[in-house]
Amino acid sequence: MIRIYLVRHGENVANITKEFSHRLVDYDLTDKGRLQANQTADYFRSLSKNVSIDAIYSSPLKRAMQTADAISAAVGVPYTVVEDFREINVGDLEKHPPTDESWDTYFRVSDAWYNRRMEVPFPGGEDYDSLYGRFIRGLQLVIGSGAENIIIVGHAGIFTFGIMELFHIDDRHAFDAIPNCNCSVTEILLDNEAKPIELVRWADGSHLYGEAAKVVESYPVRQNVGAAGDARMLEVPTIHIFTVGENVKERIK
Repeated sequence: MIRIYLVRHGENVANITKEFSHRLVDYDLTDKGRLQANQTADYFRSLSKNVSIDAIYSSPLKRAMQTADAISAAVGVPYTVVEDFREINVGDLEKHPPTDESWDTYFRVSDAWYNRRMEVPFPGGEDYDSLYGRFIRGLQLVIGSGAENIIIVGHAGIFTFGIMELFHIDDRHAFDAIPNCNCSVTEILLDNEAKPIELVRWADGSHLYGEAAKVVESYPVRQNVGAAGDARMLEVPTIHIFTVGENVKERIK
């Protein structure tokens, strides 16, 4: 049995401006993002006293690698960059500042994916099948290393849509509505072939405190996207625990 911790990166400028960021847009962590990364590193330092962290992997984007840097230093395990854990390829949406129209396009595609229309792509980008395929390929790669307790630092989009499909989440709109803050930790159990055993917890931000816990919403307020985006503040989410195939509506009442 393989235990994997999926860690969303710390805050970066694109979280505030609501820019799309797959490859062309690639910001460093903000001051708050570095604080979140350090608190997450402290969490794993404490956890490593009881659970041996065998390997750390990261998306190639700066915000993920800088978060992985902090965790790596805390637990004394080097990290490896894996291209397959890059954020969703939104294609043409990344080439321009965010607008109401571009975010409407994003929501139209994601709505199709919620409804299992896997073949619908982002304009100039990838479809659900491609995204899920590389998510699974990345999981198989890290499991193939022989490590049993693994940290993967990546992104909300690929983690959310990857987990929805891997664990057969029924109500995908409800699942995606659960806040997934910067530096949240998701814990999953897989077998040696990357088949799902248990979604232990989803988007747990309870280790964050103080200024780091003042997190921004993942999506813009749709009436006011614009070039400046929107930075509504949220409370750090509580722990959400699920089993394979469970309808998440009962968990978010």
